[in-house]
Amino acid sequence: MDLATLWYLTTGTALIAAIMTLWERKAQAQRARELGLWAAAYLAFAVGCVIAMNRHAFPGMAGPAITNIVMMLGYFLMLQGALALDGRRLHPALILGLLAAIGIAWFVAGVGAVGLLWNHVSAFPIAIVAGSTAFTLLCSRTVQALRSRPIAVAVFACHALFYAARTFVVPVIASIYGESVLALAAEITMYEAVLFTVAMSMSLLALVREEDRANLLATARTDFLTDLNNRQGFFELAPRRLSGTAKDAAHSLLAFDLDHFKAINDRYGHEAGDRVLKLFATIAREIAGADAMSARLGGEEFAILLPNRKGVEAHAIGQRIAQRFAEMAVRPDGLGIPATVSIGLAEASGEQVDLATLLAAADRALYRAKMLGRNRIEMAQPGQAARAA
Repeated sequence: MDLATLWYLTTGTALIAAIMTLWERKAQAQRARELGLWAAAYLAFAVGCVIAMNRHAFPGMAGPAITNIVMMLGYFLMLQGALALDGRRLHPALILGLLAAIGIAWFVAGVGAVGLLWNHVSAFPIAIVAGSTAFTLLCSRTVQALRSRPIAVAVFACHALFYAARTFVVPVIASIYGESVLALAAEITMYEAVLFTVAMSMSLLALVREEDRANLLATARTDFLTDLNNRQGFFELAPRRLSGTAKDAAHSLLAFDLDHFKAINDRYGHEAGDRVLKLFATIAREIAGADAMSARLGGEEFAILLPNRKGVEAHAIGQRIAQRFAEMAVRPDGLGIPATVSIGLAEASGEQVDLATLLAAADRALYRAKMLGRNRIEMAQPGQAARAA
């Protein structure tokens, strides 16, 4: 395949990537800015290719200089999109200043340096910006847990290494084997450009789509009112949390039921009932701590899984939650609604914990707390909670 055909192929690939990205942008409103920046980058690459194919029609070194500036604009847009994933950005004035500096460097170097700049020196800024994009994606908190992130990082890192080689390795090889190496390097560069454009656009789209799927899954696992896990989220995520603990660790589970909640709804209204639920969820999450897994199982029923916590510790946590909730609910500057909670506690230990059995044991203890007058905490009888399989 001749060099001109590779230029046309790269141009077409960049245009298709831009169209695909703009189409995806319509379905990904939360990432519209990033996708817009990346689509603009692909369009810049396509325009740069067209100018490069016709660079000899421009006077002096204007053609190669403009080509390099437009291409660098595309790379800066790629970096800007990657930074935007975490709400960051390069100031537009900085990008314009760097592009102006690149243009000035071309014209200062003069016509005699066109070959050196085109074949070697111009590759260095590309390597820097592509490497910066790879590093940005590697350090991004937003996409850290996504399976496609290593692929996107590898695509930009390999591209950066390739252009670094064009700057530092190709000149050495050319000095040994002659200028014919440059023609081969140009063809390899265009092959790599086609592969990079395809891999780059696919990996970035994969990031956005995977993030969207993760957000949808998180929404499906979250209770819309309290922002705690719902029953589905609790039973899907809690076993994963327990799997990372020591084999002989003790785990506790607190089951909660707000006392006389129907009466609260009937007397104060459902909106007030919702405020009571949200207050309890806030207090429970705060006191239980980041290591706990809190969930609204349905209605006025809640559960808190406490990995690596013995029953004595869980009992103290449950009491603090009940006390704080009763105090905050009745305060005039709070809800002004008398509200209490009954609690059941179960403890288990061993290599595997049957979460359903543990919750059933806590529920039986909760039922006993309600039968004994409510607004109290009761612990499951020994042997009722799940133990090692």
